[in-house]
Amino acid sequence: MRAAADVDVPLPAASPAKRRASRLGDTALVLLGVLALWQLGSWGVGPAILPAPGATVTKLWAIMSSSDFGGHAWETGRAFLSALAIASVAGLAIGLILGAHRLSAEVAEPILVAVYAIPKITLYPIILLLFGLGLSAKIAFGVIHGVVPIAVFTMAAVRNIRPVYFRAARAMHLTPLQTARQIMLPAALPGIVSGLRIGFALTLLGTLIGEMFASQRGIGYMLVKAMETNDVSTVLALALLLIVIATLVSGALLSLNQRLDRAASPGH
Repeated sequence: MRAAADVDVPLPAASPAKRRASRLGDTALVLLGVLALWQLGSWGVGPAILPAPGATVTKLWAIMSSSDFGGHAWETGRAFLSALAIASVAGLAIGLILGAHRLSAEVAEPILVAVYAIPKITLYPIILLLFGLGLSAKIAFGVIHGVVPIAVFTMAAVRNIRPVYFRAARAMHLTPLQTARQIMLPAALPGIVSGLRIGFALTLLGTLIGEMFASQRGIGYMLVKAMETNDVSTVLALALLLIVIATLVSGALLSLNQRLDRAASPGH
């Protein structure tokens, strides 16, 4: 007979509040570590090469308080949001259509991945010829960065849907549109959100690159002008702004993705 002390007693699972507090604590520690390394690097190489965190935040506040920043931010914002909307709709449509047909998905996936591996900057002359200078070119450049990841993630999520769902759709005589809306989208939602999280960051990157090459307005234009004049503090301040925005949105989408995964897992 085993002694009472040898009996394995399952430990109680941590509550959601404790898990959230633990994640926040880990995030705070990582952030403090990054800031400490940043400050040490500034002391090591000098503020002219790497401005300190405090000086960078002060510079960013000065930029955002300037009279022309609003116009630049609006230019980038409307180009990015337009590109993200187009990339999301197109990526979802491509992913749903290809994912619903297994053979098409198997053929299309390596092609999409190979196309996405092409450096996008080589396509910029074609984009300029098709759309000219201005807002349309920036939107197009953002779309070609974001549409493929969204399509690939959506396609993979649809391919992982249990076949019984499609058999049920056929038994109920659902149309393809009804099947996509009532079965495919809800079942593939966690994978779709993962694709949107990646697509968000890449679409923003593409929009900024578009502004850096052919634009007279926008945050990307501000970045390239600062680089041309070797204005390190402005470059770092604008980079910090973009990193904070991308991190916040990515974190929110990641949290949503985790909730969807937990809701879809057995036992929920």
